[in-house]
Amino acid sequence: MTPAHGPDAAGASAVSTAVEFRGGSAMIPASRDVVHGFVARLAATGVEPADSFLDAARLVTSELVTNALRHAPGPCRLRLTLVDDRVEIAVSDTGDGFPTFLPRDPQRVGRHGLEIVTRLCDEVVTRPHAKGKTVCARLPLR
Repeated sequence: MTPAHGPDAAGASAVSTAVEFRGGSAMIPASRDVVHGFVARLAATGVEPADSFLDAARLVTSELVTNALRHAPGPCRLRLTLVDDRVEIAVSDTGDGFPTFLPRDPQRVGRHGLEIVTRLCDEVVTRPHAKGKTVCARLPLR
């Protein structure tokens, strides 16, 4: 895991964090720790999210990183960025397949990750790039 903290291209006052993961199941709990540190940085800058934000952000991040681990070979990158009144959670991986949004099915065991992410976030977008894709989810602070 290689962390990087600093302003995002959106502006010098933006709060952002980016971490590269090499792979393996340890990146899932590590990604939740990154979220915890990011929320602490938000608080240090005077941003006060809702009480439920940390748990929601950790869940969304965990689901996106888990999907990258399961469906894409190689490393992945997690980027968290404060954008207005939301946090953009972006996970880039080397897989060429796009996430499959399955219809709601309470009888299905597993494969509810994207359903959870889309319920919690205002927006979920997948952007292809030369060597894979980035899934971006925007989670409201309040």
